[in-house]
Amino acid sequence: MKMTFGKIAALCAAWFITCQVMASEGVVTGAQRMEEYLPLLEGKRVGLLTNQTGVVDGVHLVDTLLARGIDVRVVFAPEHGFRGEADAGEHVASYTDKKTGVEVISIYGANKEPKIEDVEKVDVVVFDIQDVGLRYYTYLSSMHYMMKTCAATGRRLVVLDRPNPNGMYVDGPILDLRYRSFVGMHPIPVVHGMTLGELARMINGEGWLGEGVRCKLTVITCQNYTHQTRYRLPVAPSPNLPNMRSIYLYPSLCYFEATPVSIGRGTEFPFQVYGHPAMDGDFQFIPHETNGAKNPPQKDKVCHGVDLREGLSDETLIARGIDLSYVIKAYHALGLGEKFFTSMFERLIGVGYVRTMIMENANAAEIRARWADDVKHFREQRKPYLLYEE
Repeated sequence: MKMTFGKIAALCAAWFITCQVMASEGVVTGAQRMEEYLPLLEGKRVGLLTNQTGVVDGVHLVDTLLARGIDVRVVFAPEHGFRGEADAGEHVASYTDKKTGVEVISIYGANKEPKIEDVEKVDVVVFDIQDVGLRYYTYLSSMHYMMKTCAATGRRLVVLDRPNPNGMYVDGPILDLRYRSFVGMHPIPVVHGMTLGELARMINGEGWLGEGVRCKLTVITCQNYTHQTRYRLPVAPSPNLPNMRSIYLYPSLCYFEATPVSIGRGTEFPFQVYGHPAMDGDFQFIPHETNGAKNPPQKDKVCHGVDLREGLSDETLIARGIDLSYVIKAYHALGLGEKFFTSMFERLIGVGYVRTMIMENANAAEIRARWADDVKHFREQRKPYLLYEE
């Protein structure tokens, strides 16, 4: 049978995807490599900064360590809480975990920076959280503050590294520190293409803890992982990123959080759609209150818009990187001008010029070209801190 170029390309693409899935299945996370880190914990009081993603072979790391006789004194809970059930931005209180009896101290809400007296309860802190590779995903900020407190108390931080599902590329502007916040603390692009273990090394190496402070750091690396590995997450990293499709769309859709447009919070498909009651479109959805979305934008209203669950392949989404065309189309559709944006927009995108360019009718390609030098610069800057092949 004569093979056309299109058929050959399709077969090559299918082979590539198969190889990536096989590579993902062969990945060994830092948390799985217990022989490397248990000797660092035995006989010591241990604290864990973790959440529902801290799972080893289907069992939470807290339960696994307790079963092995490790003295787990406290769990530090980030955004969404220890069990991952809280809404984005929802205050998380401290409490005693019913299952284990371990004290759970919230480091999201009033006290985002761990208190010195709480970290002094332990001899070593273990960090085990699955990240998704975006500057505004707050687990990175929680790790930063824990590094700072560990440095102040002389405690070592052991990072059990996990793959970055968006680690295949770097994209977006480097944060202008005028817009520094808990959803963007470091001068890195929106999509940084690094694991949290690598970023911990970079935070230390670049002096981002401030005042010459460095954290005692050990990173337990992943095995059989490179930055081109298509890693599929075994556990949802937060309530509104329920699947890989949402994770691949997250770099392009999160900016809607700073607009009146719904991205599907309060539906079964968050971060896979967008819409508004005043927009046109055959697709419609109604956001309702759910466990992971207590008061979603456009709650109980019929939103018209765009369904991104199908159509473009995941490979195309990854190749495109940050696609601002969704936000640009919605901006023009609603005709709200400056009122379309809140101040949160700059904290998410990290610079002031993107809002201006959208309002001046620039297209997504023109805006993307503006940050091309940022991407090139960062790829060079991060090289000393990489632990895995690019």
